[in-house]
Amino acid sequence: MKWAGPIVAAGMLALAATGCAGQRGDVALGSDGPVSGLEWTACDIGSARTGDETAAPTPTPAAQAECARLKVPLDYAKPDGETIELALIKIPATGPGERLGSLVFNFGGPGGSGVETLAQAAPRFKTLNTRYDLIGFDPRGVGLSAPVKCLDDPQIDAMQQTESTPDTPAEVAAFEREQRALVTACRQRSGKLLPHVGTVNAARDMDRLRIALGSRKLDYFGISYGTELGAAYAHSFPRNVGRMVLDGAVDTKIDKTSLGLQQAAAFQRALTGYAADCAKDGPQLCPPSRAAGSQGAKSADQIVADVGALLDRLDERPLHTGLGRKLSQSLGMTGVATALYSRQLWPALTQGLAMAEKGDGTILLTLADAQNGRDDQGRFSNLMAANTAITCVDSAERHTAADVEKALPKFRNASSVFGESMAWGIMQCTGWPVPGGESPAEVSAPGAPPILVLGNTGDPATPYAWAPALAREIGTGVLVTLEGEGHGSYDSGDTCLRGAVDGFLLAGEVPRDGTRCG
Repeated sequence: MKWAGPIVAAGMLALAATGCAGQRGDVALGSDGPVSGLEWTACDIGSARTGDETAAPTPTPAAQAECARLKVPLDYAKPDGETIELALIKIPATGPGERLGSLVFNFGGPGGSGVETLAQAAPRFKTLNTRYDLIGFDPRGVGLSAPVKCLDDPQIDAMQQTESTPDTPAEVAAFEREQRALVTACRQRSGKLLPHVGTVNAARDMDRLRIALGSRKLDYFGISYGTELGAAYAHSFPRNVGRMVLDGAVDTKIDKTSLGLQQAAAFQRALTGYAADCAKDGPQLCPPSRAAGSQGAKSADQIVADVGALLDRLDERPLHTGLGRKLSQSLGMTGVATALYSRQLWPALTQGLAMAEKGDGTILLTLADAQNGRDDQGRFSNLMAANTAITCVDSAERHTAADVEKALPKFRNASSVFGESMAWGIMQCTGWPVPGGESPAEVSAPGAPPILVLGNTGDPATPYAWAPALAREIGTGVLVTLEGEGHGSYDSGDTCLRGAVDGFLLAGEVPRDGTRCG
């Protein structure tokens, strides 16, 4: 799930159906009409980051990677009408062992490119890749799949310099103008697409993908927002679920304000966890405080206060960087939050904070760019546009500045560092041209086999409480808990948790509900 300031029983295999879809040129019948088979070719379909078909080929970790396109209806109410194409990537099973079928991934967002991410991340799933073809796809509206387009690259850069925590009536007015400009750009450039990019339609697309892959059941690995998409699929197609893993679970039952409050508190806890670890390193390795007379080791609370003070200063005095742009308060906050997604990034955060105290915001800006989908050529993926479009189709909530002002005390209480920015983030859908409300909030899946739901107690982006909640909401959820830090669980390196997931996906071994690792 994106930073919101300014993811089966034995015998339920996804088997290839002989003489059915999945072989070149074959057609199978789906619930919304015929589904064509897939034409897999070398990955030369262009950059999934920018949606530019003329760009250089997507880099892949293996020469055998293949790409394809799948046609789906733009509007499922008109299954014989206009179609769009979804971009797919496949990393074929490597062996040894009998091939189990296809394992479909969604890595989160909403708005993240599954093509680009799997191309880079496939080695992290090499054990699963021995017996599964790994399949990534760009959901509708994302990457190379009829991408939502709003602002151009210079406009996005300018927007990210705008105050994300307005303190005065003039700043609030400027914030609202930026919001209106974004909405206008999205409507003008992508108006026809906007009503159709929600999670419910993406789940329908996944069932057509299942058929096109020749799979009797959908084996699926969803991370962060991908858990919401997977749960929506399980609700709509419970008897088509194979082995499903939902890592970094999203609670679909809570409203956007409550979601933001809980996420703000989780980021604050993660920052405190980082600070406690940093404090152990002592004053030579942990960033020094600007506080007068501050010497010697600092407490975690002091380090958190230092980070907050640094971000406050950026409000008035953005920092110069070696990247030709300034580090604004909004970008600084995004950079800090990005480093909390993985414990592996904590050393970069320490170095970034130390450099920022000396007047150089380069590392924090680099972290923010990675989160915002900006490459070193100044080109943005359509992550932010797609994130907004999908979120605002799913939810009918439309908040005003007055709503934010009323909620601010709760957000500040939840997080002294991130609260205000995340409070203003609940205005993401204000003025959106599509009413919204096609929410996948109902995710009960009677008739589905056991679904593995993973929760990390130190997760900043999808707070741990959401994992047991989603497991209950699905009804067949099996909860596995990691006592750890960072976003998600499988990629943490914990051998207990990874063993439970691999055993489930490769051998159908369902772990005990309530299993704890770490």
